[in-house]
Amino acid sequence: MQIEINGQAAYAYTGGKPFDASLPCVVFIHGAQNDHSVWGLQSRWFAHHGFAVLAVDLPGHGRSAGSPLPSIEDLADWIELLLERVGAGDTANFAAKTVSLVGHSMGSLTALECAFRHPARIARIAMIGTAVPMPVSDVLLGPAKDNEPKAIAMINSWSHSPRGTVGGNTVPGMWMLGAARRLMERQKPGVLHNDLAACNAYGHGMEAAAALACPALIISGSRDMMTHPKAAAKLAAVIKDVRSVSLDGAGHALMAEQPDAVLDALRAFIV
Repeated sequence: MQIEINGQAAYAYTGGKPFDASLPCVVFIHGAQNDHSVWGLQSRWFAHHGFAVLAVDLPGHGRSAGSPLPSIEDLADWIELLLERVGAGDTANFAAKTVSLVGHSMGSLTALECAFRHPARIARIAMIGTAVPMPVSDVLLGPAKDNEPKAIAMINSWSHSPRGTVGGNTVPGMWMLGAARRLMERQKPGVLHNDLAACNAYGHGMEAAAALACPALIISGSRDMMTHPKAAAKLAAVIKDVRSVSLDGAGHALMAEQPDAVLDALRAFIV
């Protein structure tokens, strides 16, 4: 589905079904240096079970035009513009809100900030592989700016559990690390550093979480080295209405390593 936002072409995968704004809507928001394809199983399940689905390519990522947005706040406002553009949600009636935001890593911060800034439209949010704050060390930021292949290799190694590095793909014959690397390699130059810097600079996430007006789900991997489950627990402690799910043995790439478990947690929360 092609959408024009602020004069730029944007792409959202609709899960194999035409988008219907009258249905409850689930928006899937990818993480740094990724695109809509990380949500293959989850987006298709919701699209084929009574939901309108938008698995977005954020600006400058995947099939969406333009430059990547420099801050989590800008990304949150872009998601709101997307919802306005497609007519999803009911801003006139708080009780009738029908939009669920599902975000991974950088996307989880975007979902949190969007729900904080635009509460009249958002019914619930799910944050996967999340931490607030989400600091990025100079050890990674430097290569992301000056040596992108090195940064991609570092992220790929840190994002997968020990089992994920040697196999375990739910699709026979598919190499999990190779697929993740190619996904990151196909993004535009400069996107990775932009995304990591945006995560690193996001400074008021705990305040946004404490003020959250909708229910939240946090899904963590017990072997996540990028966003440690202890950080997710600290985040959960300040949210008024929260469910937490820990996936045993999963790393940061939860949708790749344990796609069915992620889907099960989302189904229990949203449906």
